[in-house]
Amino acid sequence: MRTHLSLFSAAVVLALACSSPATPTATSTTTTSTSTSGSIAANAPAMYQRFLSSAVTITVEGTNVVLKSSTVPDHKSPYWGTTSALYEAPHAGMVPNPNLIVSQSLTLRVPSSPAIASASSDTPLGPIGMAINGVPLFNQYAAGRSPLNGEIISFDRYNGHPQQSGQYHYHFEPVWLTSGNGPSSLIGVLLDGFPVYGPKDPDGSTPSNLDSCNGHVHATTDVPAGIYHYHATTAVPYLSGCYKGTAGSVG
Repeated sequence: MRTHLSLFSAAVVLALACSSPATPTATSTTTTSTSTSGSIAANAPAMYQRFLSSAVTITVEGTNVVLKSSTVPDHKSPYWGTTSALYEAPHAGMVPNPNLIVSQSLTLRVPSSPAIASASSDTPLGPIGMAINGVPLFNQYAAGRSPLNGEIISFDRYNGHPQQSGQYHYHFEPVWLTSGNGPSSLIGVLLDGFPVYGPKDPDGSTPSNLDSCNGHVHATTDVPAGIYHYHATTAVPYLSGCYKGTAGSVG
């Protein structure tokens, strides 16, 4: 009975999180290109030079850095649909949600010189930042700010999945990035302008002094003198529990 209830609960959560009634099929319409032909402004802060110019366009407008992407991942996933060259079968234990990846326009405006605010603020549902490959970063909640537990089984092997409109995103460490670039590498940036790194510090140690927002002040490969930054963790809140600085805007 408990097993049946667990499976039923997972199915309900996935249904609520995803509006399409069908599973990904060869007849579904999807986008197979992962490039937005982006570019990185030379006057953008140093860490932005690590973003993929093939996936993200970065400019500087006044006191803001503006990031634009099509939100699609640069790796394989079951969510590309079976007609795509980037399709791969679900991994063992995965229960895909009914959505497919759809290319979308996303623009973030973040402070170019982030500063710790007098008080932290909650992260909203939807994009709270952008990974270096242009994929949106989401917080630790599912729809309705409910626990993410029921959706984890729908993550592909790189820890991403699309929501109802087809916007692919990461709630967890994007292992496609950290497995290739290293566990202390830059994952992306949040709307408050502070960077997000993998689960390790540059010296290979696991941070033990993370605050409620999932961050701390420490040296990074991009800012050797030290900067406040977030870390990916395997426990809630996974990427960030709140904004340590003042958030910019989406759109």
